[in-house]
Amino acid sequence: MFRKLLYPNLYVGSVHHIDIDSLAVMGIRGLLFDLDNTVVPRDVDDFSAEIKDWFGRLEARGFKMCFVSNNGPRRLQNLTGALGLPFVCRAVKPRKKPFLKAMETIGTSQKETAVIGDQIFTDILGGNRLGLFTILVTPMPGKEYWATELINRRLERFIIKRLKRNPPAGCGEV
Repeated sequence: MFRKLLYPNLYVGSVHHIDIDSLAVMGIRGLLFDLDNTVVPRDVDDFSAEIKDWFGRLEARGFKMCFVSNNGPRRLQNLTGALGLPFVCRAVKPRKKPFLKAMETIGTSQKETAVIGDQIFTDILGGNRLGLFTILVTPMPGKEYWATELINRRLERFIIKRLKRNPPAGCGEV
């Protein structure tokens, strides 16, 4: 049960290492993104040109996307406005409700939706609780929320060591 809830289906170094062709072949049509330290450092207020281009490629490929973040609406509006993507704010991940709301917003089912995030105890646990395809990315460098660094990252290091030593079948890794 531990592995089923806390292990991602895929583990990559950054969103740029995600093979979007493979996701499409698997029937994934919807992508739910965490924001901070997944696609933008927590202490940065604009997406890089590289990330904007990557989102453009995803959109051109037909993926439906939504951000699911514990942030408030102001940060999400400021960042996602340029991309024109919807978001669910104050998600309190790993609760199921924000992921369900995001899937309803983009019109995808559980079997055709992936969650992409940098935290095991929020993004991966939340996605796995619903049976979504989960992708863990290495956190971007930069400032962390104090509780994330103090608690979550310490526990995650233990899980990631186990994950790297004994990955589940089909789990790609860094």
